[in-house]
Amino acid sequence: MAASKRDSIIDRFQQHRRVRPAAPAYYERLGAAWVPTSWEEYVSQVRTAARALMTLGVQPGQVVCMLGFNRPEWAIGQVAAMMVGGVGAGIYTTNSPSEVQYILNHSEAPVVLLENEGQWAKIKEVRDRLPHLRTAVLMRGTKVNDPLALNWEAFLALAADTTEADLDARIAAIEMEQLASLIYTSGTTGPPKAVMLSHTNLASTARNGQELFRLTPNDVLLSYLPLSHIAEQMFTIHTAATVGFPIYYAESLTKLPDNLREVQPTVFFGVPGVWERFRGRVAERLGEAHGARKRIADWAQTVGREVVAERNAGRQPGGALAAKYKVAERLVFGKVKPLLGFSRTRVAVSGAAAIDPAILEFFSGLDVTIYEVYGQSEGCGPTTFNRPGATKIGTTGQAWPGSEVKLAPDGEILLRGPNVFMGYYKDAAATADTLINGWLHSGDLGRFDEDGFLTIVGRKKDIIITSGGKNIAPRNIEAALKNLELVGDAVLVGEGRKYLCALLTLDLEKAERFAEANGIVGAALHSHPKVIEAIQADIDEQVNTQFARVEQVRKFTLLPKPFSIEGGEMTPTLKLKRKNICDMHLGEIEAMYAEE
Repeated sequence: MAASKRDSIIDRFQQHRRVRPAAPAYYERLGAAWVPTSWEEYVSQVRTAARALMTLGVQPGQVVCMLGFNRPEWAIGQVAAMMVGGVGAGIYTTNSPSEVQYILNHSEAPVVLLENEGQWAKIKEVRDRLPHLRTAVLMRGTKVNDPLALNWEAFLALAADTTEADLDARIAAIEMEQLASLIYTSGTTGPPKAVMLSHTNLASTARNGQELFRLTPNDVLLSYLPLSHIAEQMFTIHTAATVGFPIYYAESLTKLPDNLREVQPTVFFGVPGVWERFRGRVAERLGEAHGARKRIADWAQTVGREVVAERNAGRQPGGALAAKYKVAERLVFGKVKPLLGFSRTRVAVSGAAAIDPAILEFFSGLDVTIYEVYGQSEGCGPTTFNRPGATKIGTTGQAWPGSEVKLAPDGEILLRGPNVFMGYYKDAAATADTLINGWLHSGDLGRFDEDGFLTIVGRKKDIIITSGGKNIAPRNIEAALKNLELVGDAVLVGEGRKYLCALLTLDLEKAERFAEANGIVGAALHSHPKVIEAIQADIDEQVNTQFARVEQVRKFTLLPKPFSIEGGEMTPTLKLKRKNICDMHLGEIEAMYAEE
């Protein structure tokens, strides 16, 4: 559905001051307590920040950047920038000084909001190469003695020089089709592109999300994934402004398990790596059960899977299954879910990358349904979404409400609807390649089943063409490799070659347990014969048996350390940079094909 003239995120945001002024808008962990801030105060904070931006000279259409971990000032900066007719743009906290410089210069942002001294140091390092930057605003708790820097209190004090009426005039002038937010893609190849999202894009997507999952002001969300990413920004800022539910800002990623247990959110979004870590933690605990306790746990998980399967098909479990569910809930689910932080969770989502269906099955055995979503920043987040009563594990669901999804003749996934972006900022060529006659060309390959559920096959640009002319999508093969006991990550290679090989990394925790069980002491695990033999046996038995001969992995190289953002092998959203990885390990690749 398209948003009306007076139904922008800004309009929705401000209405909560009228309809629920005393209700909590967000919580921060201060000392031992979660301290709320009301909608009355939150709207006042944003309006004050917006007037301060106007005093700093920020004009309609100009960009304000945010660089920091999730906290109220990040959201305040984003909404304030939109409120003055400007544009909010996030920068990943893991970005290097040169990457920060690129985004600030590309966006021509006159103002950047910084979390702490560490992020200020990045600005300081490249300040002589930032011709557009006039002010660096430091979030609460940080002070820097520099003419370029303003502490938070001094920044807000500037609001006194701009009237409320002047701000209201800016808000009234906002057009729904104008630019509201830039999402800088995480750049798997080359510098990031800036995805332009309009007020209509954001408002329509948030409203459809509210209706799809029946979100209410009584829902609760824990914010912890990077706000520079469209998914977290959509949940934390735009959907919260639309619905009016409160946000809890996580203290840090390391505190996430503790914060989850304290908050027990009703809505939770996780990338596959987060769900994988949760599964490992629970599986380890369940593995400690023996005798009757183990039999009860196994029985309850079977019941959980049956119940979730019924719900996913749009049916409510009844009869004997409903009776068994009540017992399983009392004996197992009611104890395990609070320990994870999911006692109240009714909307659990996985996105940003493919997730192993075995993880979804595992959580269904704990009475937790995870809805897998597929999409990209260019579609404001969602293209297809599993949903209550219409979920098929192993697919990414049906078309997002209000949008059309179809396949091109070559299988490429195409999207059209109010959530489709305006184009790439300052990049007409890339826009023309991606946005054709109103259809977003995703670059992903997929297939639909008879009920309209989409399964992702792979990326067009990742297709490997062997010397025999066979086209191979690496996605499913890599997923099978990553599912092996000792493997962390996997990158398939074989372009122009006779057969496929793989670059693998170890899952360090599991590898260390394997080493302990096999008496391996003081050795480099990645090169130890027992480790290599174990992985080879698993590839032979669990991977190659799933695929045609041309798709089987003939050789692999185990790399000495995991892929990382810092090492240049991963994006800030933990996507693998294939070209970087292959370039960095060209010697290892050539060695695997030495006999060819």
